[in-house]
Formats: sequence, structure tokens, C-alpha cells
Amino acid sequence: MRSRFYVTSGGGAHWAGPCRERGGARTRRGRGAAAARSAQARLSRSRRAERLTIYGQSWGASRARGAALPGSARPQRLRAGQGASRPLRPGLGPPPPPLSAPCTPGAVFRPLSPGSASARSDSRRARPLQALWRARRGNKWARMPYEIKKVFASLPQVERGVSKIVGGDPKGNNFLYTNGKCVILRNIDNPAIADIYTEHAHQVVVAKYAPSGFYIASGDVSGKLRIWDTTQKEHLLKYEYQPFAGKIKDIAWTEDSKRIAVVGEGREKFGAVFLWDSGSSVGEITGHNKVINSVDIKQSRPYRLVTGSDDNCAAFFEGPPFKFKFTISDHGRFVNCVRFSPDGNRFATASADGQIFIYDGKTGEKVCALGGSKAHDGGIYAISWSPDSTHLLSASGDKTSKIWDVNVNSVVNTFTMGSNVLDQQLGCLWQKDHLLSISLSGYINYLDKNNPSKPLRVIKGHSKSIQCLTVHKNGGKSYIYSGSHDGHINYWDSETGENDSFAGKGHTNQVSRMTVDEHGQLVSCSMDDTVRYTNLTLRDYSGQGVVKLDVQPKCLAVGPGGYTVVVCIGQEVTLPPQGPAGCVAQIVLLKDQRKCFSIDNPGYEPEVVAVHPGGETVAVGGADGNVRLYSILGTTLKDEGKLLEAKGPVTDLAFSHDGAFLAVCDASKVVTVFSVADGYSENNVFYGHHAKIVCLAWSPDNEHFASGGMDMMVYVWTLSDPETRVKIQDAHRLHHVSSLAWLDEHTLVTTSHDASVKEWTIAY
Repeated sequence: MRSRFYVTSGGGAHWAGPCRERGGARTRRGRGAAAARSAQARLSRSRRAERLTIYGQSWGASRARGAALPGSARPQRLRAGQGASRPLRPGLGPPPPPLSAPCTPGAVFRPLSPGSASARSDSRRARPLQALWRARRGNKWARMPYEIKKVFASLPQVERGVSKIVGGDPKGNNFLYTNGKCVILRNIDNPAIADIYTEHAHQVVVAKYAPSGFYIASGDVSGKLRIWDTTQKEHLLKYEYQPFAGKIKDIAWTEDSKRIAVVGEGREKFGAVFLWDSGSSVGEITGHNKVINSVDIKQSRPYRLVTGSDDNCAAFFEGPPFKFKFTISDHGRFVNCVRFSPDGNRFATASADGQIFIYDGKTGEKVCALGGSKAHDGGIYAISWSPDSTHLLSASGDKTSKIWDVNVNSVVNTFTMGSNVLDQQLGCLWQKDHLLSISLSGYINYLDKNNPSKPLRVIKGHSKSIQCLTVHKNGGKSYIYSGSHDGHINYWDSETGENDSFAGKGHTNQVSRMTVDEHGQLVSCSMDDTVRYTNLTLRDYSGQGVVKLDVQPKCLAVGPGGYTVVVCIGQEVTLPPQGPAGCVAQIVLLKDQRKCFSIDNPGYEPEVVAVHPGGETVAVGGADGNVRLYSILGTTLKDEGKLLEAKGPVTDLAFSHDGAFLAVCDASKVVTVFSVADGYSENNVFYGHHAKIVCLAWSPDNEHFASGGMDMMVYVWTLSDPETRVKIQDAHRLHHVSSLAWLDEHTLVTTSHDASVKEWTIAY
């Protein structure tokens, strides 16, 4: 008895059940052979009809010419247990003519005609036709592809008092760091060019290029080490290891890219060194009794390895196989960083005691202490050698970075980064002519050797999850405004990626929602119980445009005439025996930055709000799955008594720009569109998301809108045809999409809890 798998011409595989031979005849258990053949024949006819329509050719004519229809209808038999890991692509014959716009994997195409066999077979299953399958309407190739246009990456995730490791590309073109579960790779000349690796299941701590430049090793808090490819956009995984159970804090490669040393917070051991392609041990990391913070390997033979630990010591190893040689006990505090010079002649150790020691790279003998008894007035968290091995860059908690001439033991430059605690320097990198330092704020500073008082440039952005965004045109340019979990608001030039933050002191807690009003002011609400109005020409906070609310605001919307509507929800503290805490809700109307009216405890939990472009109607979505309509009458809100039913708790809603439609998304994975002119009757319902939808936004053309959900997907829907849609799968991999906005009818902006902002080109 043998198990058999059958593959249909459409690429799907099913288990046909065990087969048994009896006297030359075969019988199949489970579904009968006749039923299987009948089902296969029906599927083949459907697929044949679809291909005939797509290619515009006659089956009879093809037979007359002796040509076979692309893709055989005969089932292909696989070996037992083999199965199909992915749909098989039938032969397509000659490819269709190229498109003017690029077609990317994941594109979804319009069904040829509603109700046709081909439309049913393709649209219901959303069968991917890959990048080159196109449906022909006459001489026009109908398509709805998408393409990633720009990635505005997050800043490094930093922690006070902890070194932040920044890795460099051996060719000198890129640098990399970590944030959350992501590894961010950025072009060092143009940081707006970025790529994000998102395959770790846990927070990533460190990532390092192999000296060959073809692979990157990254380690996370669970002790997983992933080695992945850098030459392909998909960053395919090469190997994965678990050298120990605990946080990986640093990684080092040998110069031939064949051996890896890993150190950190293991339970039974604090380090390991092994072959990159097999995981076989090539030595032991011993000599420490506390967490090892840093490791490095001499990049020339004979190999040497050095480590730095929380036990205030550094350890010196010879190999391979690497064996402990002796302990270096010159420091009085934690050893935060150890690094060999590129030529291997020396190595340096930096400590929380503010000292930097230089040692001979081959013997481990001490050469000198930079700056005498103190190199910095605070703890030193990172050091990086110049390419010629003559100078050293150091980063310290005293808010300075310094360049040292190691040969003469003197300071060449001192870069004072500021006086705020966020100006502490936690990481640094010297790559070619670029000198980078990482501040506690997460900012990346490009240091200027010719002008130590001011950096060449400062890369800003977000290091915490982004909650909301909006777009606005100012001075002929389109800008993206984003607000994050820590209260930070950043603005981006949508073309160049240049970005900055507002001057002054702004929100002190999570920014929940923002939009731009008719006066060109950014209106934002935060969990600090305030609504702020910020001038987008000056881009600075002032004490004038702040409205303090009684209850925490959750969402807001603006309308013409200086109106702002805010929905607020909080907790009412009730002590026993009265009962548990209750919900306090408010709908607040502001006019000209002043509170003029509020509806207290409306009887439901308001979640989101939208104002009609005409300014006369307010729609409020509730956790009870209903949308309630209110009228703005001067300085009051009047309940119109009309309920619109969604399919579940309302998570977002928005009017189209022309005011003709209201789109409502909910926690039941459905988007419902209501027609305003028809008395808010249901116009259409859109299905497709696999998890809760959290945001939506209308395109300026009023024909399309986008939705984003906790399934990491973004859909771009066509109002008149729910089957015509773009599906952007894994728009922000491993992070749900938190907000959407349109720059124009073909450019969509998305953001997520990965703290990055992405621009997508959508073609209809």
C-alpha cells in the first residue's frame, strides 16, 4: 500500500488516499476514483476556459496548429509524503508584452468579467498568477500591482548605561544596527536608502557583517544566532544556532568568515566559538564569572581573541582552537567594549571607569592608557578604530565622543554633543571617512573632524513604535508627520527622506491621533490628556496651542470653521464596596482651540471619530459595533438618532474627500462603506483581512481606499468592485500596520510598531 498525492493543473495538491493494487487494477480508499476524475475534469475545463480568455486563442485553432494549451490537465503524481510546498506554476508559453509599470510578486489582478467561470475561479481563491500572469482586455493588460518606493527606517533602540553596537559593511558602503525584532541596514552616504531584516522572533541585540560581506550574523535575547544572506533582497537564512540560552550581546568573525565567536548572558556559559557552517566548537570561552559584554577577534594570523565582562576584567585567548591564556585586570569597573585594530597589531579595552587601555595584539601586553588615568569623565560604552589603525574613536556617557591618536597617546578632537541626558553617547563607528556616534535619544550623529562643535548631519526619526501619521503639502513639498509611543513627533520629506523633529517641549506620552486642519496646523492628541495645535511653518511647540482635557483623548478629527471633535475615554476609580472601576467617556467639541461643548458618558464607549468634509456631520464609532451621527450646531453637538451597524467593534472610520461615502472598519475583519447621499445606506462590504483591521484611509481619487490590520497586511480596495484590490502581504513583517495616509492617488504611506515609515507605489 502506498500513499499518493495528485497535483492539479492549477498547482493545488491534495491527498488522494492510499492506493492498493489488485490484479493490475487500482482502487482508491476515501474518495472514489470516478468522483476524483469527474472533479478533475471540471477543474480542467474551468482552467482551460480561463486560459482561453486570457490568451485570446481558440482551443480548436491551437489543436489545428499542433500546439498544446499551456499547462496539462493530466494530474502529476508525486512520491509518497512529498506533497507540494508551494503552488506549481503551469507553463505559460511565450510571456506577455512588458508593462510600462513594474509588476511585483503579490500583485492581484482584476477578474475578466463578473460572474464568468474564469472570474469565479480566480477571484474567489485569489489565486496568485505571480508577476507575469496578466489578464488581457482587448489590447490592454489589466493590472493592480504595488511596489515599495521608499523605506524610512527606525533609529537604534537604546538603553541608558548599555553599549549600542553599530556594525559596518566591509566594503564601507553600509552600516547596520538593531531595533526591536529588526535589523536595519542603511547606506552610509545616503541613509534614506534602507533595508530591514525582520525574521527574528525575539528582540535583536547585535548584528555583524562577515568579513566577506556576503552574510550577516544577528543574535537576539533568546540566544538565537541567525546567519543570513546579504546579496539577495529576500535575505535567505543560511544557518541558525543556539550557542547558549540567554541574551547574545556581541558577535565576532574571523577574517576568513569561517569562525564565529558569540558572547552574552548565558545560563551555563557566557560565550561560544564555532564554525559558521557546521556549529562545531573551535574552542571555549572561559575565564569570566559574570556576563560577557564584548568580544573581538584579531583579523590576521595567528588568531587572538579578547573578551570584556561585568567582572571588571578582560580575557585573552589564543587559537584556534581558542584557549584561555590570561586575565587582564586593569579596569576597576565593567568592561563594556573590546576591539582589535584592523591591522591586528593592537587591541583596546574601554570600561565604565572612564579608562581606555591599549595592548599588544599578539601577546596581550599592555602598551599604554589613553589620556592617562581618565580618558573620559564618564563611562565609556563604545570604541572604534580608524581604517589605518592609527586613531581610535570613543563614545562616553559624559556626552562627548573623542578621537585619539594612539601612536602619541593624545586627544585629536573632542565632540561635545550637548548637555541633556539624552546626549549621552552609547555607540560609535569609524567607516572610511565617516565617523558616526549614537546618542541616548537614538539619534545618529555624523561627526565633523574639521568642526567638532557641530555634527555634519544628525539622522532623526523614531526608536519607539509609531502610532499615527498624516501628510501635508507645505511650500510645494509633501511631508509626512508621524507620532510615536514616547510622544515624539517627526516630520519627513517624502522625496528625500530628510527629517527632523519639532523644536521645544511637546507631548510627554503616546501620540494617539493627528491630522492637519484648514489653517495648516498639526492637531494632535496624546495620552498626556492634551490636544496640541502646532504651526507647520514654524514647526515648534509653544504653550499657546495646548488644550487640557478632563479625560484621556483617544481620537480626534477636524472640520471647517475651526472645529475639532475629540473622543475621550478613561477609567473612573471606584473603591469597594461600591464595585470595580467604571468607564468614563466624553465627546468633546473644540472651536478655535477652545472647549465649547461636551457629551459626558454617552452610554457607549466611543473609539474613533470623523467629520464630514462639509463640516455639518460628525460620525462616532463605538466599541458596541455601531456608528452614531451627530450634527454640529454652532457650539453644540446634536445626536441625530441614527445608528449605522458595523460587523463588529468599530476600530476606524473616514469620510471620502468628496463626502459621498463613509468607510467603517471593525474588529471583525470587515470594511463597510455607506452612501451618504442615500441616507447612509450600505453601499458595499469588503472582506479579505485575516485579523482585526485597525486603520483606513481614502485615496484622493475617492474611488479607492486602503485598510491595514493586525495581520500585517494592507489592502487597497476599489469602491465600485470589491474583487478589484491590491493585497500587500507582510507590509510590515511581524508588526501590525498602525496607520495609513495617501500622498497622492498612487502613493500610499504606511507605518507600524516597527518604528519605520514606508512609501508604496500603487498602480490601478
